[in-house]
Amino acid sequence: MFEKILIANRGEIACRVIKTARKMGIKTVAVYSEADKDARHVELADEAVLLGPAPSRESYLVADKIIAAAKQTGAQAIHPGYGFLSENEEFARRVEEEGIAFIGPKHGSIAAMGDKIASKKLANAAQVNTIPGHNEPILSPEEAVKIAQGIGYPVMIKASAGGGGKGLRVAFNDKECFEGFSSCRNEARNSFGDDRVFMEKFVEEPRHIEIQVLGDSQGNTLYLWERECSIQRRHQKVIEEAPSPFISEATRKAMGEQAVALAKAVNYQSAGTVEFVVGKDQSFYFLEMNTRLQVEHPVTECITGLDLVEQMIRVAAGEPLSLKQEDIKREGWAIECRINAEDPFRNFLPSTGRLVKYQPPQANLEQSTLTLQGESYAQGSFGGVRVDTGVYEGGEIPMFYDSMIAKLIVHGRDRADAIAKMRVALNGFVIRGISSNIPFQSALLAHEDFKSGNFNTGFIAQHYGGGFRAEDVPHSDPLFLVALAGFIRRKAREREAGISGQLPGHEVRIEHDYVALVSEGTAGQQARHALHISEFVGHLGEALVRVGEGAEAKSYRIVCNSRLNDIRLTGTVNGQPFVAQAERGTAKQPLAYRLQHNGYAILVNVLSPRAAELQALMPFKAPPDTSKFLLSPMPGLLVQIAAQPGQTVQAGERLAVIEAMKMENILIAERDVKVAEVLAKVGESLSVDQLILRFE
Repeated sequence: MFEKILIANRGEIACRVIKTARKMGIKTVAVYSEADKDARHVELADEAVLLGPAPSRESYLVADKIIAAAKQTGAQAIHPGYGFLSENEEFARRVEEEGIAFIGPKHGSIAAMGDKIASKKLANAAQVNTIPGHNEPILSPEEAVKIAQGIGYPVMIKASAGGGGKGLRVAFNDKECFEGFSSCRNEARNSFGDDRVFMEKFVEEPRHIEIQVLGDSQGNTLYLWERECSIQRRHQKVIEEAPSPFISEATRKAMGEQAVALAKAVNYQSAGTVEFVVGKDQSFYFLEMNTRLQVEHPVTECITGLDLVEQMIRVAAGEPLSLKQEDIKREGWAIECRINAEDPFRNFLPSTGRLVKYQPPQANLEQSTLTLQGESYAQGSFGGVRVDTGVYEGGEIPMFYDSMIAKLIVHGRDRADAIAKMRVALNGFVIRGISSNIPFQSALLAHEDFKSGNFNTGFIAQHYGGGFRAEDVPHSDPLFLVALAGFIRRKAREREAGISGQLPGHEVRIEHDYVALVSEGTAGQQARHALHISEFVGHLGEALVRVGEGAEAKSYRIVCNSRLNDIRLTGTVNGQPFVAQAERGTAKQPLAYRLQHNGYAILVNVLSPRAAELQALMPFKAPPDTSKFLLSPMPGLLVQIAAQPGQTVQAGERLAVIEAMKMENILIAERDVKVAEVLAKVGESLSVDQLILRFE
């Protein structure tokens, strides 16, 4: 067994490999860019070596520097993680030639299966059913359009070396094909150093189901069941689960055996994934093989009890697999949500910056009973919540790499149990300083089609094609959050009343009646709710809160011992457990409470009746008019300005391109405009809302 390994990656996956290496008694070496000098994986490793500047092409993609770091530190093996050089045939070959073990498949297997074009040819030769397409590199956008017309729209344009949603577009017409080809090629060149692009027919209403395989150097190959990965946005997975709620046992077995046959055909030695597109009649077609560890591997680990990173290390060290196919168990149900640094309410634009607060939900779940729609799920043998992350509170989310903050994984006894646990875990995941997609994840988990398993890869486009809005996160009882805000305000008044040295005659008085003003929309409207709080017992953290008046009033008995400065609140309401988040103040309303539960958020100002009367007299200040400017919707690198002063741009045409987190983001004109002035320079690092263009 190795004594020391180097991890040629960063972030969450580097930390994940370090965790298993420690368990096995293996020392670890981290590599890092200048942007990652304070990163978590650098702190966790036994040693760390600086690679170079922040851009990945000058650090994590430079094979010579990584191999030199391994030699310098005496590492006997290199684990590539996922992304970067993990599926680079030349890197794997170089590592092997230098006498260093590559913790992954042999370079010949990567060449045969990691290349999307070569893998399709091999699959065809092996008489594996594949999707119609053009398996030769396409050289120009004009050629791409001609080929697409021959295949028939819609088509999928894919970078040969692509992965993780990078270098991939779906085109439904000639215009989309022409532009999509150029974007794919640019993204592939920047992310992978390989700009070859091919094309295939896009199968509508497909399921994306993949089989995890594991092979050793003695010729043993197994499949570790499937993962359902159909919940995707822009071809990037959002929620993964194992097993799939869709396929039958017969289909599961057939897909697994076919995946093993493909792996054996290239003498595959490591963990890998064979991806299939599955039709509604359970017919399945080979898509590609990812010759590396997948982001979503934890759900397979949960249901099988295997550590895939450990298996990869043991195979790379020459050990045979200790299991046979019949030994692979499948217990319970696992779900993974990718928690990304993006703002779902601003069309999922990247959000970078400092993690002012970062509190994962493990400790919260260990002590609580989980509830979904009144049904309780006690923590049992499957009561696992797992957070794989590469960040920490106070750390930075840089703009140079992907947007992942963490992977949140739960393991339940069945699918309903896993969904319930995931919803509570999301409620307890505190992230501040940057935006995250947690509200979107909560909405997906609550959607009836998701809960019933009735979805395909077009699920998000179908239900959220116009973007994601606050109204897309319904709540079964929104007045509960109003009551909780009243409870918090009453608790704060109790503490304020106990402060010594108060001015005689002006002491804080404890009231029973309040008015809750709930902000709605952007024009300053506020919904009013009368609150009456009684039976308050401070040391027990208990009160009875009535919302509304007369016959329509609703009462909530709230028990919550969380401190006033805790963002995460746990307790019971009318006897049912809850986990919610609350905090004081926003930039525009510093005295209000912001509450979140099940992805739903409200802003509540709890005032005395007299203060509420005075509040109604306050004028509303309208936000400034920015309609004559193009503002940067995200932090990123300005790589193109497509319009010049005096130029008229039609609605739908390109204005500028911003690169952030390895993705090109095209800003288009919402209406016909004439450019008056260019206010930013190509190559400039933009901040959020920085001015790019001024219109006449």
